[in-house]
Amino acid sequence: MPEYVFNRQECRLHYPAVMGILNLTPDSFSDGGAFLDPSLAIERALAMVEEGAQVIDVGGESTRPGSKGVSEQDELSRVLPVLEKLPRGGFMISIDTTKPAVARAALQAGAHMINDVSGGNPELLELAKRYGAGFVLMHAQGSPEDMQDDPAYDDALSEIRAFFDQQKEGLTNLSLPRVWIDPGIGFGKTLEHNLELMGNLSALRDDAWGTLLGSSRKSWIDGLCDAPDPRDRMGGSIASAVCALSHGVEIIRAHDVRETVQALKVAKELALCDKTSII
Repeated sequence: MPEYVFNRQECRLHYPAVMGILNLTPDSFSDGGAFLDPSLAIERALAMVEEGAQVIDVGGESTRPGSKGVSEQDELSRVLPVLEKLPRGGFMISIDTTKPAVARAALQAGAHMINDVSGGNPELLELAKRYGAGFVLMHAQGSPEDMQDDPAYDDALSEIRAFFDQQKEGLTNLSLPRVWIDPGIGFGKTLEHNLELMGNLSALRDDAWGTLLGSSRKSWIDGLCDAPDPRDRMGGSIASAVCALSHGVEIIRAHDVRETVQALKVAKELALCDKTSII
């Protein structure tokens, strides 16, 4: 990946980049409550950078299936004490939010990009343009509270590709430093939908954007491997990260940063030895 200017700072991401997940929530599906103390959250962020994360994704509202939203003030009170004390330089900061006020405060505190699971909120896109921020545009069917009730598509891959294509011209006109699209694994998808998307990630690639995959520790792994505890899904998460690498995905969002970075490095080196590989 080339060098971009995010929020007035020169930043370089090296392919493939791992985005470390920092949930500042009491109810996230995997590590809810673990990093509510800002000092523990900062310690965890720096540990993930040491492990090889190039981006830290900071979130103050759970979007697990069945979750209910929190107030703007609650979300701000969770993320700002961490964002204001994170060191600058050496890694990028992403704010995982659907609220314009939270995104604005995070960008003012030094965040480089917005991770929007709501599918392209126009106010968030305008903020990204104003602050020179990167943008992650994710597909979701429904809201976190009801998205897994009965997800249905006639053709999941074609419909999700069409969703992104419909926004291509608008995204291009914003002239953002970089846009990444995320197919939204687990956001209004059955196991079969998730597997179809992960097996065809190359079909979502386009000159207008990069791609990001967030499949880490999600319940699709339980559906395949009988692993009800998210902490027991590392193997499946890493397998999906290597799959993403083979499809040219630029950013892999992960809980288990050290192991994911190691797996991707080995997979990339092995691919260089295999003249038939597309990595």
